[in-house]
Parts: sequence; structure tokens; C-alpha cells
Amino acid sequence: MTDEKQLQNTILEGTIRVFNKKGLKFTMDDLAHELGMSKKTIYTVFREKEELFLAMVDYLFDSIKRSEEEVLQNEELSTVEKIREILGVLPAGYREVDFRQLYMLADKFPTIYAQVEQRLETGWEKTIELIERGIEEGVVRPVSIPIVKMMLESSLEQFFRRDILIRNKLTYTEALDQVVDIIVNGIKRGSDETED
Repeated sequence: MTDEKQLQNTILEGTIRVFNKKGLKFTMDDLAHELGMSKKTIYTVFREKEELFLAMVDYLFDSIKRSEEEVLQNEELSTVEKIREILGVLPAGYREVDFRQLYMLADKFPTIYAQVEQRLETGWEKTIELIERGIEEGVVRPVSIPIVKMMLESSLEQFFRRDILIRNKLTYTEALDQVVDIIVNGIKRGSDETED
């Protein structure tokens, strides 16, 4: 990894930590203090806060995709366990991040919110293959995969669009786990079910 890429990653990790403490209202001064570096150094990598947020979105989603790949490669998990893990994957280091604050993105940073939506709606190929495999193996009911995809996407988009999690005193991780449980328990075959 180049020094510039390492610096970028260091800044993005610091951004996630500061975001977790202060939400979207953190300042570049807060970030510089967290990182123990000058704002000038940060501005050599990211010219403005919006550019920093856009990079943070990609960095988070790229980390999620790497975690998905680890799930897919885990031979100890059954197909249904892999589906459950992939639908609810969050890299270990981000499970405590307060993503509930992202509901403010839609109004304050529409470009960044559009990036979140775009990343939520793409990159489903391996998850779709896994559900199709589950159907072929007979461990998943024949379901409309676009509907399953829409259910998860819509839930996550609502988490990011409204303050529903904060009002109901739920963490993002708790809410995500509940949505994934409902979806997976709804599509997996029960032990008493037979194939049609």
C-alpha cells in the first residue's frame, strides 16, 4: 500500500471514529484532533468535508464487501448460515458505529445520501447466487429474489432516511439483525416442510 493510500485510510478510519462520537456535526478540527495531525495534512487528501464523506461511504461499503467475501469463503457455514451472515454483514470494527445518525444525510448531504443508496442497490450478485444455491439445495423456499432484495434495501434505506431507530431506541446493528432474522426465517425451509 502506498503512503498516500495509507494516509487516506488513516483519515477515513479517524472519520468513522469521530462520526461515531459526534455524528454528522463533527468538524475538521475534531478530526484533526482525533488523528493527532494538522488540518492542512487532511486537506491535502480531502479538499472538503463532503468529499471526505463520499470517500467514507465507499470505504465502509468496500469493507462490507471484503467481509462478505470472507463469509462466502467460510466452508464451515451452511448455505442458510452464509445467507444470514451476508445479509447482515458488518465488519467487526464497525458493529459499534452509530449509523443511526445517517438519517440526516438525505436533507443535509443529498449527494452523499445518493451514494449510500447507490451502494445499497448494487453488488448483490454473490448474494443472489447464494439464495439461488439455497433454492437448488432445497434449504430455501422458491422465492422471488428481487422481492427479498427490495425488502432488505427498503429497510436499510428507511433506517438512513428517518429517525426511526433513534425514536425506538434501537441500534443500527440490532435493527439490522432483526430485519435479517425476519427475512432469513421467512425464506428458509422449516424441517417439517417438503419441496413442492
